Formats: sequence, structure tokens, C-alpha cells
Amino acid sequence: MKFVTILLAAGLLLAGVGASHAVVRIADDRGGRIGNYVTKFQRLRSSGQSVIIDGLCASACTLVLGTVPHDKICVTSRATLGFHAAYDFGSNGRTIANPEATMMLYSMYPAPVKQWIAARGGLAPQMIFLRGKQLEAMYRPCY
Repeated sequence: MKFVTILLAAGLLLAGVGASHAVVRIADDRGGRIGNYVTKFQRLRSSGQSVIIDGLCASACTLVLGTVPHDKICVTSRATLGFHAAYDFGSNGRTIANPEATMMLYSMYPAPVKQWIAARGGLAPQMIFLRGKQLEAMYRPCY
């Protein structure tokens, strides 16, 4: 019985060590509610996991940039980040700009991303895309 307990304890210890080396791949994430993404990426940051952006990461998904440490994020040649202003849905189902949420969203981005957004007129209803050499200048490539 003591041997089984030791094996179980060793297994749990090794599982904990390996978890910090796990990788999360973002490939086709169109975003969603800001609060859900903040919670998701705070947990990811706490886990120590790395993030590979390997496709579309749009809207609230881009909060990964301000939540997960810069050295835990890499981008592939397929990575594309899509940014736009935050909005709510009105009673008729139409979108309504949310300036407070937009400012909160913008404030979470790292300085180089903020500068890139500002150079394109800021966060607006239409999506702007960061990819290619401009993105690779801000984040390390994945190997």
C-alpha cells in the first residue's frame, strides 16, 4: 500500500511539472464576451502555459496579448490578429458602441500593439488586422 501511495504522489508531482510546459494553440478564434476571455487568459497565465497563435485570433481573443506574458507567446506565419471597438447588442439586436469597454480593451494591450492600433485610427467598428512582418516584429516566431 505504501508503494502505491508513493507512485501516486510521484505521478501527481510529475503531472504538475509537465503542466507548465504545455502549449495552447489559437487557430480560429473569432472572440466573444470580453469577461470570458479575461478569465480564460488569466487562468492560462497562472498555469504557466505557452501560447502559439497559428491562425485567426480576433476581437476579445486578442486580450491574450495583454494577459499572457510576452515571452510565453509566439506567432506562426499564419497568425492574424483582428481588432475592433467593443460593442453591446441593443434590444433590437443591433450593435451599440461601448466606449468604456473599448477603452478597457485598449488599455490591456502592450505598448507596441497600442501604437500599431493608434497609427490606424484607433479601435473602430471595422476590424483591422495585424499580421505578417508587422506582427513578427512584435512577437517571436514559433519554432
